[in-house]
Amino acid sequence: VQLQASGGGLVQAGGSLRLSCGASGRTFSSYAMGWFRQPPGKGREFVAAISTWSGGLTYYADSVKDRFTISRDNAKNTVYLQMNSLKPEDTAVYYCAARAPSISRLLNEYPYWGQGTLVTVSS
Repeated sequence: VQLQASGGGLVQAGGSLRLSCGASGRTFSSYAMGWFRQPPGKGREFVAAISTWSGGLTYYADSVKDRFTISRDNAKNTVYLQMNSLKPEDTAVYYCAARAPSISRLLNEYPYWGQGTLVTVSS
């Protein structure tokens, strides 16, 4: 599966952004999807994940819980990350990733990755 993330940009603290990740290739609905991020000078970290079907199981990092929402539209082969109440510490390159068949928080369990989209939150 090939993944393409988009939707990053510059936003003020307290603002919102929605990231999208489009997938092509094999059956999108067979893959659990995750969002990860890499802040400047730091390692890549888990943000959110969703199981194979819309309305299914979701996981969130404690740092984004109640602010970010992951969702998917299997008909459009797309997973989304709605980010609200953004903080400067959310500044990072955000990556989408796919794995089959089950949901995971672990970076090294995702074999397929998109190219990343930069989110910058100004104070």
